[in-house]
Amino acid sequence: MTDRLSNTYNEAVGGTKEKIGKAVGNERLAGHGAAQKAEAQANQQRVEAETHAKGLGHQAEGKAQKIVGAATDDHSMEARGHGNTALGDVERNV
Repeated sequence: MTDRLSNTYNEAVGGTKEKIGKAVGNERLAGHGAAQKAEAQANQQRVEAETHAKGLGHQAEGKAQKIVGAATDDHSMEARGHGNTALGDVERNV
């Protein structure tokens, strides 16, 4: 299971445990659910930050490839640069 799916699952399960625990007066279950939910949210933020950082790297690589490709008349490198820039844009906006 991917990190995103796992985090979504654990956030939902944790939230459900928290609500059920509160509804039946079981503070241990409610606390465990709240902790599971919070951990999933923190992990999701970490995953998003990593993806954003990869996007910045791909954008920088793409810009360099476009510049070098244009300067050396290497259309293949220039095209790879456009591809990496586009990939970086997608990763940063996920």
